[in-house]
Amino acid sequence: MAHVIKAEAYLVDIEVETVRTDATQAFLKQETLFVEVATDDGLTGTGYSYTIGTGGRAVLAMLRDHLLPSLIGHDSREIEGAWRAMYNSTRATMVGAITALGLAAVDLALWDLRCLRAGEPLWRVAGGHRSAVPVYDTEHGWLQLDEGELVAGALAARDQGFSGVKVKIGKPNPGEDAARIRAVREAVGPGMDIMVDANQAFTAAEAVRRAALLEPYDIGWLEEPLPAEDVAGHERLAASTTIPVAVGESMYSLGHFREYLQRGAAGIVQPDVSRIGGITPWLKVAHLAEAFNVEVCPHFLMEIHVSLTAAVPNARYVEYIPQLRAVTSRQVHIADGLAHAPTEPGLGIAWDRDAIDDRRVA
Repeated sequence: MAHVIKAEAYLVDIEVETVRTDATQAFLKQETLFVEVATDDGLTGTGYSYTIGTGGRAVLAMLRDHLLPSLIGHDSREIEGAWRAMYNSTRATMVGAITALGLAAVDLALWDLRCLRAGEPLWRVAGGHRSAVPVYDTEHGWLQLDEGELVAGALAARDQGFSGVKVKIGKPNPGEDAARIRAVREAVGPGMDIMVDANQAFTAAEAVRRAALLEPYDIGWLEEPLPAEDVAGHERLAASTTIPVAVGESMYSLGHFREYLQRGAAGIVQPDVSRIGGITPWLKVAHLAEAFNVEVCPHFLMEIHVSLTAAVPNARYVEYIPQLRAVTSRQVHIADGLAHAPTEPGLGIAWDRDAIDDRRVA
């Protein structure tokens, strides 16, 4: 029993809840890939993945043409075996975003089945370290917001009990970045974490320069200061500043994380469960980071990351960016600055199937 008898994928467009821009891009829409896997013991698992506006149909083609057909007949309990078999069958396109995003949707569906079969929530099946994790706000820190809006958003987050806020940087004038961060720090005081995110906008020399300007404001981390492939540049930056360097949302393999950690180029790792290829490799990244005494603060997708951060001992934060409210009937439970992992069996995401069907595009 538990063998896969049916697997299907479809694409849903979810509207962006608010304007979101950073130093390199804008969040246009969430192209959401859904995968449903049915087994001969009567269970169905649901997984998902996403893009922020482009490439969704390419991922859908990878799923339909290659990944899902190979899953039929596989024992759904053997998740590591399924992941490796799919990975091996797509070596011509790995490591890369299209294949990783497809793998993730399948892997999440298989983990959903595992948790449903066990009668346990994901956070417990994946490790069970704690049931709630601190949360920080990104939704009020986008680059298009002016200084007053940033301050108002940070104060609102503090009043809601959040212990941190993230502010996007990358203004043409470095002094403007510094002034925006200074205003937020003066408003919230010394007791709140302020993280900054450059979204890969800088050269190594410019990142060193801007980090020096920001150091007086007690920055929690400097996120994606350089293109992800520039490991040497991150290594140089990390050695030059007291601000922890955070990377990971644009990395697609365990080996890439290993290189950063070995070279001391990352003080925080931020694996994205979709972009790394699913829960199976996400947990490997988290445990690898633990071996280097480095914290995990995953990127986006709070609805699934709340359970994963609760599962492992070295997770520090969940990122608050609400984006699934249009297609879910229940939101992440946040109280006293903590995001609480769902307690029901499965991934714990309450999908609104009618709303999803209304937004299907392929």
